[in-house]
Amino acid sequence: MARRRPAPRSQRVRARPEGAARPPAVLARPEPASFAPRLLDWFASHGRHDLPWQRDRTPYRVWVSEIMLQQTQVATVIPYFERFMARFADLGALAAAPLDEVLHHWSGLGYYARARNLHRAAQAVVAAHGGVIPDRHAVLLELPGIGRSTAGAILALAGDQRHPILDGNVKRVLARWGGVEGYPGEAGVAAQLWSLSEAVTPARHAADFTQAIMDLGATLCTRRQPRCADCPLAADCVARASGRVAELPARRRPRQRPRRRIVWLVFRQGGAVLLERRPPAGVWGGLWGFPEFASRAAAQAAADARTGGRARRLTALDPVRHAFTHFELEIEPLLVEVEPRPALVEGPAETWYKSRAPAKVGLAAPVATLLAGLGAARRSGRR
Repeated sequence: MARRRPAPRSQRVRARPEGAARPPAVLARPEPASFAPRLLDWFASHGRHDLPWQRDRTPYRVWVSEIMLQQTQVATVIPYFERFMARFADLGALAAAPLDEVLHHWSGLGYYARARNLHRAAQAVVAAHGGVIPDRHAVLLELPGIGRSTAGAILALAGDQRHPILDGNVKRVLARWGGVEGYPGEAGVAAQLWSLSEAVTPARHAADFTQAIMDLGATLCTRRQPRCADCPLAADCVARASGRVAELPARRRPRQRPRRRIVWLVFRQGGAVLLERRPPAGVWGGLWGFPEFASRAAAQAAADARTGGRARRLTALDPVRHAFTHFELEIEPLLVEVEPRPALVEGPAETWYKSRAPAKVGLAAPVATLLAGLGAARRSGRR
């Protein structure tokens, strides 16, 4: 009896070890027809219906909220929104206000380009549209700081117009439900997600649907520990069926953030410190902060030049660290005690800031933190 020759190595099938995980199944994308009805039913009972910008849902209030909510959570935005509305109750008030005051009310919320663009856009609406926020998507896109998703959200939430949106929460919901592979920041992946958003957005109830899909991503379909058992879309969610909820949407490949070091000069005269306005673009554009230098030697030379040798003391304060999206910042503050000399302030881009009677100007978070620390130390007699 002839012996059977073994199959070539490339054709052999290895037995799966007992208990080994199976590779994820490739499932067909679910049908979009039932997406909106299920989501709207869930929203009626479980959605958020009493957010501050929902109580008097004007295009202006929705617009401000949408800008604030970019890359910022609802819980953080609410107190800022309420203070902002108390000061800038309508678009005309915002357009007429000095940028410094707008940035002052934005201080601590971060991503300050949003505030600068909001202010510029309000002025553009007054100048070009008679103070009435446009109700056409293409016209909204012409305003500073408004992209495709933000324009769609404003028109849907304030005007019940059908427009798909694609903010961070919606990207996560659609990537999981539709099994969309890849990082949403890539153009091809974003195009797939926009196609899905277009497919599931219903012709009616646009305002409720838009709020519902954002709420689902914020409360159930969260990045960590999603509550799939409570999700109205769980029955045909590709990520849940294939065991890839934790994998979708794919994250950006981690990159080591470079570290940048700078020196601040903190000129103090009595209870006031010298602040200067930063350039309108770049990091903390348009905000007020301390004179900044690339090295301690440069800062020392500037201190000598600015005070004419009248600086009484130069003291190193505790370092300040601040993380940005693309780099980490290490700040070395140097306290310079100066004798009364008004000429130290040169021009409208500099001012003496008094913590007991603070000017209404925009301050970056590290600046505000350092000012608070100086004030507390002075009151306690430590410095």
